[in-house]
Amino acid sequence: MKEGDIMIGTQVARIVESKNPAFAVGAFVVCDRGWRTHFISDGKDLQLLPSSWPESLPKSLALGTVGMPGLTAYFGLLEVCKMKPGETVLVNAAAGAVGSVVGQLAKIGGCKVVGCAGSDDKVAYLKKLGFDEAFNYKTVKSLDEALSKASPGGYDCFFDNVGGEFASVAINQMKKYGRIAVCGAISEYNDSVPQKGPYVQCPMIFKELQMEGFLVTRWNHRREEGLNALLKWVVEGKVKYHEQVTEGFENMPMAFIGMLKGENIGKAVVKV
Repeated sequence: MKEGDIMIGTQVARIVESKNPAFAVGAFVVCDRGWRTHFISDGKDLQLLPSSWPESLPKSLALGTVGMPGLTAYFGLLEVCKMKPGETVLVNAAAGAVGSVVGQLAKIGGCKVVGCAGSDDKVAYLKKLGFDEAFNYKTVKSLDEALSKASPGGYDCFFDNVGGEFASVAINQMKKYGRIAVCGAISEYNDSVPQKGPYVQCPMIFKELQMEGFLVTRWNHRREEGLNALLKWVVEGKVKYHEQVTEGFENMPMAFIGMLKGENIGKAVVKV
């Protein structure tokens, strides 16, 4: 991005005027048009909310649990981690928009789930969601010992949202033939100098691990499948959600910076 560009972002928008019969005035759509209050579209970049969307459900969930973050958790677990019932799943940044869904879907799939987050309030939230084990990585004396205590037998699946030192430690806790889904690297996004970490080849080789990075857009052709499954689980109460709502367009920079600092629980959204 260059100075003066419109900041990227996704929104749930309401149609206020329309000459397109596919989009009636008053309908709600999901679109990626950046930080702006109004825009004009030919409709090609708009996605209507599912017709089964309950009136009682916040439409902002289409930006989180029943949107891109939820789909990231869904396909990352099913297609990259390939989780199986009875396995142990580790997820970091577990109280965030993606991580909180990862843990809940893993529980639905019959797995033991270990999550870590950066505050005691977030750890309490993970327990409320049904995580089997959760800890505050900022207060433990040893990350290696905390991971080992949470699952002495190791981990079959690791859903990595953080990268950096955490990933370097966690890879040594993987079980043989374990699978690692590399979803994000939030610990490294603001680094002006790249971090130096241990080499991964030895644990990858001797434990015969699979590590795969992914973007959720790979499964755009299965978007409807994922959204319908997530919406069903939310309606049934099997997947819970929390939104960190900031009021006012002028407060978007503050909300964005807060999200990068890890101040939010669940999905950070701005109500305009």
